[in-house]
Amino acid sequence: MNRFFTTMLVSLFAMTHSATAAIDETIRLKETIEINAPADKVWAKVGSFADMSWHPAIAKTELNSGKADEVGATRVLTTQDGGKINEVLTSFDATNMTMKYEITESVLPVREYGATLKVEAAGDGKSIVTWRAMFKRKDPANPGAKGQDDEAAKAAIDGIFKSGLQNLKKISE
Repeated sequence: MNRFFTTMLVSLFAMTHSATAAIDETIRLKETIEINAPADKVWAKVGSFADMSWHPAIAKTELNSGKADEVGATRVLTTQDGGKINEVLTSFDATNMTMKYEITESVLPVREYGATLKVEAAGDGKSIVTWRAMFKRKDPANPGAKGQDDEAAKAAIDGIFKSGLQNLKKISE
């Protein structure tokens, strides 16, 4: 009887362990910054899908297809170190100063990445910019290869958001 319980316990542990190995959770990040400039002025800097020159990590933005304000437009971002990020515009609303996009191919340690960039008036000539994303780490294995795991994915996107928003504040105020 003791052997039966031992076998059951080992089987239960094995099933729990294999179920854990299949976990591939969606990561959500959000950064917000207040800028001492009117929302329309800030939107004028970030509201074109064809121009990401406001971000210090981006050396070049190339619109490959479509128009900068039309859903389906595609762009290639070239980072300062030569990496490429391919993106597609999935939603664009100039009236509400919101754009959504997805990464289709990238040097970043992420996959299934979708993001929203939104500018809102905050009164007294100020604005609030919110950048949020949902994504998964590049390596779906658990825990994920070093540099392609959850921590690397979070750190990369968090760094992109923070540096971009800080620079946007600097060039807008």
